[in-house]
Amino acid sequence: MSTGTTLGRLRRRRRRPSSGPASEARFALTLLLPAAVVVFGVVLYPVVRTFVVSLYDVNSPMAGAYPFVGLHNYVRVFSDSGFYPVLGHTLYFTLLSTFLELSLGIAVALLLNAPLKARWLWRSIVVLPWALPTIVNGALWRWIYNGQYGALNGLLDTLGISHTPHQWLGSPFLALNMVILADVWKNTSIVVFFILAGLQTIPDDVYEAARIDGAGAWRGFWRITLPLLAPSIAVVLILRTIEAFKVFDIIYVMTGGGPASGTQTIAFYTYLQAFSNQLFGYGAALAYLIVIAVFALAMVYLRILRQGRMAGVQ
Repeated sequence: MSTGTTLGRLRRRRRRPSSGPASEARFALTLLLPAAVVVFGVVLYPVVRTFVVSLYDVNSPMAGAYPFVGLHNYVRVFSDSGFYPVLGHTLYFTLLSTFLELSLGIAVALLLNAPLKARWLWRSIVVLPWALPTIVNGALWRWIYNGQYGALNGLLDTLGISHTPHQWLGSPFLALNMVILADVWKNTSIVVFFILAGLQTIPDDVYEAARIDGAGAWRGFWRITLPLLAPSIAVVLILRTIEAFKVFDIIYVMTGGGPASGTQTIAFYTYLQAFSNQLFGYGAALAYLIVIAVFALAMVYLRILRQGRMAGVQ
């Protein structure tokens, strides 16, 4: 009797349906709900709120009601005479810094991928600039460029290159290039490690076959290394272009947008309009235009990468 009862219970347990896709979906939703709430509160709500603000003439955070102006703030951006010089600075900063970081990053990654002694030590040294906070990096280079007691003038004087102190941050165009140099020094490290990770995925057999076919080092780089690094290069270009286009902190620390507004970028100009001039609606419109521009740049890079992959398959 007891044996039959036990067998019956076992059969009923076997027939009991297991948890289906619906219960698994509910469980997954329960796990994701806290993160979704955080994302909505930290990201989505400010994005939506900023767009709403950009449609109003908001000139004081303490005012109770704002006049609705629609897309007037967006139209005002392109009629603003101060916007186009700032756009030029931003494009110059983005193109030059990204080009230098990518070029130097590929060169250093190739060196670190070679069979060097104490390679782990050199890789650790390379990552140090990137590990520095941007604020610290900006303060460091501002001290280096100081016209009275800066390290750069002292180095030039010691080497006998120039005994005249230079005001490296004293003229608009020179100051912009000096800020680019400081940015390149810091961010080349992250480019190196992206490219180095891509290099380590290339099999040695490919290079061995190329050497058997008579290809030298330079030809192997152009025909093998560079095409196979295309995905890593595309990721680096997207990340560094986005970061360079919205650069703010290093300019704020090193030059404050000067001299003569020569180092102002779009992000810095947005900060001035929104918080210094208290034109919050206009600043919100500028911020949204930055987002649109960055999104367009990312789409262009991704399209180029997709076309490159399709060409490689064909």
